Amino acid sequence: MTWLTWVLLLGYIGLSLALYRLFPRAGRKATAALIPGYNMWVVSELVGRKGSYSLLLLIPYFNMIWFAGLMVDLARSFNRFNFFEHVLAVVASWGYFGWLGTTEPVYRGPILVEEREWQAKLAAAEKAKDDREVRKLRNQPPFAKPVVRDWAEAAIFAIFAAALIRLLLIESYIIPTPSMENNLNVGDFLFVSKINYGLRLPETILMLPLVHNRAPVVGGESYIDGAGLPYRRLPALEEIDRYDPVVFNVPSGDSVYIFPYRTYSSNDYEMGNIDANAQRAIQTGRAELVTRPRDKKDHYVKRAVGLPGETLEIKDRELFIDGTRVEDPEGIQFLYDITFSGTPNRSNWADMGISTDDVQQRSSESFVMFLSNKQLAALQAGDPNGTFDFFDQTAPNGVRLYPHSEKYFGNWTVDNYGPIKIPARGMTVALDERNYELYWRPIKVYEENPDFVRRGGKFYLNGQEITEYTFKQDYYWMMGDNRHNSEDSRVWGFVPEDHILGKPLFIWFSIKEGSLFNGVNWDRIFRSATKQGE
Repeated sequence: MTWLTWVLLLGYIGLSLALYRLFPRAGRKATAALIPGYNMWVVSELVGRKGSYSLLLLIPYFNMIWFAGLMVDLARSFNRFNFFEHVLAVVASWGYFGWLGTTEPVYRGPILVEEREWQAKLAAAEKAKDDREVRKLRNQPPFAKPVVRDWAEAAIFAIFAAALIRLLLIESYIIPTPSMENNLNVGDFLFVSKINYGLRLPETILMLPLVHNRAPVVGGESYIDGAGLPYRRLPALEEIDRYDPVVFNVPSGDSVYIFPYRTYSSNDYEMGNIDANAQRAIQTGRAELVTRPRDKKDHYVKRAVGLPGETLEIKDRELFIDGTRVEDPEGIQFLYDITFSGTPNRSNWADMGISTDDVQQRSSESFVMFLSNKQLAALQAGDPNGTFDFFDQTAPNGVRLYPHSEKYFGNWTVDNYGPIKIPARGMTVALDERNYELYWRPIKVYEENPDFVRRGGKFYLNGQEITEYTFKQDYYWMMGDNRHNSEDSRVWGFVPEDHILGKPLFIWFSIKEGSLFNGVNWDRIFRSATKQGE
């Protein structure tokens, strides 16, 4: 068992012992407190609910909110109405109720029954139009609270509710980079459904609410590592299809260096894929290596271009699956080397959807630009005598691309990549030197086989020599629509099923080029996030 399991178990035992002293004060047998499960049944009855309501404590994650309410109502049923005592009743139940049992508390009866009776009297007086009785009841409520406390309780409830929705149903996500232009742009705010591809139950549970992995204002990680639950996923409403946009935890994000302007993985540093300032900070020890659990890795959004069990290959920018050419998604962008026949009129480029971040000017006529087919056609129509060529991406850079092996894959480029077989659950691969380079990280890291090693040209798992390996989960190949400006599976490889977070639903807000000072993209608000095209 993990240390968190021990903490929860010992806390429950402590609470049971505390209730052993408290139950007789309410006319219940002390021994009922020592019966696991039944003690919560009795607590539900003591506060004025049916005992069967205690079964709601079996619902993962919802049970945290239900337990908090149950403990507060139990304290109130013993005439304890202090706000800070209620906080202790929730966060340190065993200690608080253990102390309460030593104070000879008086049980006033089921608090919720008393509240319902008062509300029924008020409703009856209002129905009878008995203004005097209404004023009397409202001026003398049985549990009057200061206005400040009302606001505090409302705020706490709102945070709990929002955190629960974010945890289990829908999460907001902002597009930070242009890797998915022109379909999902910088400054688009998305709602992401966590249930479409199967709800991944939270693993890290001790964390600040409503934030992902960084604490606002003060900085630092927003969670306590090690306080986690095992990976579990509920059944999916739909399967991931080709070209579906997917939000996921970036696989290489388990060991990262964090800078104000971006996060680099340890692999980025080892491959030299970082800027000089960041490199110096790491080498001098000014940048600390941060390790993150799976569900706290950074979120990325890309398009699923390769599915489990498929063989993917890129030939001259064209995508092939199992040897067959597949159509590109609408709005896909590439980098072009353009020389206009004269100084171009740039006043209408913004209307074409060409961002200033997509343009690098080399001279009055020469530009390097990220363009979709539609944007390219518009520029060509405006200057038939200009030259429009793909930017040269033919220089081998295999060591910077997954699987970062110069020996076997040194000639791979972003435009000519593969073929590469995407693992699927139940798929078996023979282990040789080439396949080891392709699959060692999925086997060792994603499938949690820390003892998988290569030694003397042979392969060992848990000390036993193996010649093949069978995968335990599905994997996907994710790529951005801005193919020459996207850090995707070509850089960090396969995306395991257990890293999948959810499906983008729609854009609920959008700001131009990622800044509110540039204005709002009103035409993008409430647009579907799965729609392809400009």
